[in-house]
Amino acid sequence: MKIIIKTFALFTALLCLTSCFDILDKVNLKADGSGEYSIIINGSKSKTRLASIAKMETINGKKVPKKAEIEAKINEAAKIFKATPGISNVKTSMDFDDYILKLSCTFKKIENINAGLEQLKAKNILGKMVPTQIYSHNQAKNIFSKNKVNTFKSDYEKLSKADKEVFNDARYVSVLQFENSIKSQSNPSYQMSPNKKALKQEGNILDFIFQKKQIQNTIQLQ
Repeated sequence: MKIIIKTFALFTALLCLTSCFDILDKVNLKADGSGEYSIIINGSKSKTRLASIAKMETINGKKVPKKAEIEAKINEAAKIFKATPGISNVKTSMDFDDYILKLSCTFKKIENINAGLEQLKAKNILGKMVPTQIYSHNQAKNIFSKNKVNTFKSDYEKLSKADKEVFNDARYVSVLQFENSIKSQSNPSYQMSPNKKALKQEGNILDFIFQKKQIQNTIQLQ
């Protein structure tokens, strides 16, 4: 399944056996262009079902990944991120009781995250269709952008009925936080915080696959 939710192949493969999980993508940008990035895959809403599936060898013709395999793959992803110029303080956490995975790091500039994602794709940690050139920041003009990505509709349509059901209740949340205040934005589907220093977008993953919601946003900072 070459869909955006395949952030970390083995852990997400386990989550893809159930439809109730969330992906949280978070950026915290400082005025000098550096900042913090994190991604959380949360399957706690389906932890009882996932605990049962984890004891099985296969389900619906798919191999069920074991804990050791998942840990090895996540550690490999962290190692690749650590080796990416501009990225530091890489941390991972794996909660196999509630099925929550987190990867976080700091960056010198947001484009370092794009480069890290490119490296993960090159090492087959990410699926081939996963977008990597997601962020850009023009510090001179105080413009932060979340870039347009390709539609995954055709990939979704090729899936079996059982695989399509995986996406029914899956959700994606994007949080963008800034040290400077937000002057304007181009995408009104992002909700602005009262202090005008954060934006949040959320929706069902199917809304993004079919582009009923667009992730791209051009944000003018003060």
